[in-house]
Amino acid sequence: MAKQSGFLATLGFARDPGAPVPHRKNTSASATEVMPVPATVTIAMSMHIGAPCTPCVKPKDHVDVGTVIGSSPAFMSALIHSSVSGTVKKVDSILMPNGSKTQAVVIDTDGQQTLDPSLKAPEINSKEDFLEAVKASGLVGLGGAGFPAHIKLNPATPVDILCINGAECEPYITADEHEFLENYENVIYGITQVRKYLGVEKVLIGIEGNKPGAIALMKEKTAEYDYISVVTLPARYPQGAEKVLIDQMTDRQVPPGKLPADVGTVVMNVASIGFLGGYLKDGIPLTTKRVTVDGSAITTPKNVRVLIGTPIKDIIDFCGGYKETPAKLISGGPMMGIALMTDDFPVLKQNNAFLAFNEKDAKSFEPTSCIRCGRCVDACPMNLMPTKLEDGVLFKDVEILKEYGVMNCMECGCCAFVCPANRKLVHAMKLGKMYVREAGQ
Repeated sequence: MAKQSGFLATLGFARDPGAPVPHRKNTSASATEVMPVPATVTIAMSMHIGAPCTPCVKPKDHVDVGTVIGSSPAFMSALIHSSVSGTVKKVDSILMPNGSKTQAVVIDTDGQQTLDPSLKAPEINSKEDFLEAVKASGLVGLGGAGFPAHIKLNPATPVDILCINGAECEPYITADEHEFLENYENVIYGITQVRKYLGVEKVLIGIEGNKPGAIALMKEKTAEYDYISVVTLPARYPQGAEKVLIDQMTDRQVPPGKLPADVGTVVMNVASIGFLGGYLKDGIPLTTKRVTVDGSAITTPKNVRVLIGTPIKDIIDFCGGYKETPAKLISGGPMMGIALMTDDFPVLKQNNAFLAFNEKDAKSFEPTSCIRCGRCVDACPMNLMPTKLEDGVLFKDVEILKEYGVMNCMECGCCAFVCPANRKLVHAMKLGKMYVREAGQ
C-alpha cells in the first residue's frame, strides 16, 4: 500500500492505509452462467468517459450482433455496438444511475443472435493498426471507470510496465476472478499483443491473496513467459485502485494530477485484457459482460454473462428473483458502487456487479459528531485529511478544499468505513469536488 506517513504514524503507530473490509466472496466457486437473450435491450449512448455517442440507427432498422449503433467524432469517446439481432423499436432518452440523461437505442430482439456480416478478426501489421482495432472493438475500461481503451493504450510517454489489475478488492464481486479461471487463454493472448505493440518490457499480474485458485492457475499458464510475473497482493481494500496497485507492484508512486504513464506504467483490468485477446481473434466487439449478482435479498447469487442493455430486473429474475424485499440495490460494490432507485436500468459496459440487500443489512446509522480520532486519516490511501476536507465542504471554502487536495480523493470510501461517528465523508468529498469545479479551479 502507499508508504506515506499518516496522522497515527506521527504518534508512533504503524500506518496501514485502506480498510479491512469483509470480502464475502460468496460466488467464488460459482461458474459463470450465460443468461438467455432478453425480449428487449436498451443500449445507452453514454457508457464511457468522454463525449456520448449519437445514435446512427432509427426505428424499424434491422441490426445484428456487432452492428455499430452509436458513434461520435470526439477524441474522447468509444463506439457502441448492438448486443443483439433484432429491430430497433425506438431511440429514446433515459435516466442513468448517476442521475444524468442520455440517448438510448431500444431493440426488440429476434432471439437469433445473428452476427453482423462485416465482422472479422482485425488484420494488424503495425501499432496504428492495433490502436484502430482497439477503437473498433468499442472497448472501455471494464473495471468501472469506462476510459476508452484506444486512448489509454496510446500513452504520450513511453511505458515499460503493463500492470494487469485482478485485485477485485470490493466485497462480494468475483467476476474478475472468473475472468482468470474461465478465460485465461484470451487474457494471456491479450497481454502478448499489448506488450508487442506498446513495447513494454515487463508485465505484472496483480491478484489478491484470497484468490489462490486464480493465482495458481495464472502462475502455471504464464510460466513460459519470462516477462510475466504474477504478484500476490494483500487482501485489503482498496488494493485495486490504480495508484495503489502501481505503488504495491512497482514501487512507483503516481503524483497527484498525473497519470500512470507518467511513471512508465499502463494499467488494464483483467476483464479488459481478456476481452481484447478474444476480439483480436474473432473480431466480435464488446457486446456482453460478466457480472456478479449477490446480496442478502438475492435468492441464488451467481456470476452471469449478460448482454449489454439487458434490464437489471431480468438478470435478478434469472438468479431466482428477490427472496426478500430489497431495501438497497447497488450497481457495483458496497464501497464505491452507486445506489439504484430501481432495477429498470440497463446493463452498461462497465458494470461488474448488482447487489441487493435486505432491511437488516441495508440499515444505516445517523452520523454523530467527529471525535477527532484520526482513523480516517490513517485509512486514506491518498494520504488526505478527510476531516479537514469535510470542514471545507461545510463552510464551502474552496481554498481549504484545494489546499488539502480534495481533487486527489478517489472516493474509495475507506474513511467512511472506519469512521466510528458514521460521518458521510464520501458524500462530502463529492460535494467538495463540485465546489472546486464550480469555482472554475
